[in-house]
Amino acid sequence: MEIMSPEFWTALISIIFIDLVLAGDNAIVIGMASRKLPPEQQKKAIIWGTVGAVAIRIFATIVVVELLKFPGLSLAGGLLLVWIAYKLLVSNEDHKDVKAKDSLGAAIWTIVIADAAMGIDNVMAVAGAAHGDPLLVIIGLIVSVPIVVWGSTLFIKLINRFPSVLYIGAGVLAYTSAKMITHEKLLHNFFTLPAVEWSFMAVVVIGVLVAGRIRNGQRANAVQQGTSQETNA
Repeated sequence: MEIMSPEFWTALISIIFIDLVLAGDNAIVIGMASRKLPPEQQKKAIIWGTVGAVAIRIFATIVVVELLKFPGLSLAGGLLLVWIAYKLLVSNEDHKDVKAKDSLGAAIWTIVIADAAMGIDNVMAVAGAAHGDPLLVIIGLIVSVPIVVWGSTLFIKLINRFPSVLYIGAGVLAYTSAKMITHEKLLHNFFTLPAVEWSFMAVVVIGVLVAGRIRNGQRANAVQQGTSQETNA
């Protein structure tokens, strides 16, 4: 993919946006692992923990990019990414298993290991958005370092204030997953017509957003009913 081509820059913007949307886990891990450290050590833990985590992600994502070239794996990765997009909308995990550390080295190690364990969504999403280009992976994830370090907490506040941002992010992930599926070599004959390909992408994106909206509505109704019952009792 040519660096000056519109496809390259569209993919790079998608990768950066995906990193932003999925930065919530990073912010939670960083905050919980370093909260017992003195302020001056917290900054070091945040910087070095994030650098270590991103380095692992670059390596893991490049490996996944190469694996996606094998027949069938792009389909499997696309289906997994559909689920990740849906879980982004409906997940309410709080990561209580990430324990605070009272030493700089332990905090950095915790950030790196916890991020690597939870980073499959980011790795798969970025690999899919890169369309097989390792350079895109490296540039995208390096650009994400300042985003994760300084912008993740701010972005979480933005999502809490404007929930629609989360739906936009899930839509980007769903689009990426659909594109991975349509580019699967085993399914090439099914998506020869552009109209069929774009219709499939639209169905996947709309399906994920609608399913997430319905699930969140059900959860909100259940919470409201539980609150009403407690009040009446």
